[in-house]
Amino acid sequence: MAAVLPLADLQGQVRRVSWLNSIIKGDCVAALEALPDHSVDAIFADPPYNLQLGGTLHRPDQSLVDAVDDDWDQFSSFEVYDAFTRAWLLACRRVLKPNGTIWVIGSYHNIFRVGAIMQDLNFWLLNDIVWRKVNPMPNFKGRRFQNAHETMIWASRDAKAKSYTFNYDALKASNEDVQMRSDWLFPICSGSERLKDDDGKKVHPTQKPEALLARVIMASTRPGDVILDPFFGSGTTGAVAKRLGRNFVGIEREQDYIDAAAARIAAVEPLGKAELTVMTGKKAEPRVAFNALIEAGLVRPGQVLTDARRRFSAIIRADGTLSANGEAGSIHRLGAKVQGFDACNGWTFWHFDDGQSLKPIDELRTVIRNDLAKLD
Repeated sequence: MAAVLPLADLQGQVRRVSWLNSIIKGDCVAALEALPDHSVDAIFADPPYNLQLGGTLHRPDQSLVDAVDDDWDQFSSFEVYDAFTRAWLLACRRVLKPNGTIWVIGSYHNIFRVGAIMQDLNFWLLNDIVWRKVNPMPNFKGRRFQNAHETMIWASRDAKAKSYTFNYDALKASNEDVQMRSDWLFPICSGSERLKDDDGKKVHPTQKPEALLARVIMASTRPGDVILDPFFGSGTTGAVAKRLGRNFVGIEREQDYIDAAAARIAAVEPLGKAELTVMTGKKAEPRVAFNALIEAGLVRPGQVLTDARRRFSAIIRADGTLSANGEAGSIHRLGAKVQGFDACNGWTFWHFDDGQSLKPIDELRTVIRNDLAKLD
């Protein structure tokens, strides 16, 4: 079961208390201040929407709609809500790693205010994702369009954060080899996934579907990353993070939600290493310079490289360049020069002789990359 840490026990004791894979009980802003700077890789925030519901809502048959009327969603004014939003976003920005990203979900009631405040705080908006609901709640009064979607803002910590995680190749491969779009179609949480109490009532009125969190986590994190949810609720983020081999930390002030979330997470079985391996493309692989092959002893100065058909040859120089026919340059530039082309991929054009056959030097680059992976 996930550990539950009272906020009073955390204050001033962050280094002595393991907060990973735990639920911190307390106000989100105060609890966030108890976490170390730059300690989380990603944040998923499902804050109060400030729905401004007035009175009860009934269906046409006069049955009562189980709407969100909890105290935690009540704010006296937009100004109060904005101040609350600014406070928790500032606290989140401090604990987010420089290359981390944050997701915030909301409805038309609050998401535009949240987005403006995020920009004011120098978050850099990467996408807005539309979650289209397969089975949205009807508009019972018939005075507006049926509200069939919610919006998620995905943002980096600032405009300079270029190395944030985005598992583009894995998402594309899982989407019939087509780029993943910014409109996602999922049903709302229902059936056996919906947590209910002993009386059959919903444990949490806005429980998010696990499929939605799975895509968020698979898109923007790697196994072993730390995901923070400052409005933990029924623990969907923690349950999905555990299953997908990520660490989590949740913040929640309501004990009933904490109890339900802790029991839910305890029942989750993590996937194995093979299932969690993330597919990557060339762009996601670590950059390796040609001189790294020389430094590793995989090739040597004076060694001759040729093309696959032995039509062209060049000598490796100690500075990591190649020379041929009085010309010198990088593996790419010289490869293009000898062929009379404007450009060339030197990694696949130039080959080395291993004593049995010619092989592209790209195979040697793979050796370096595999060695780098072992260090992670």
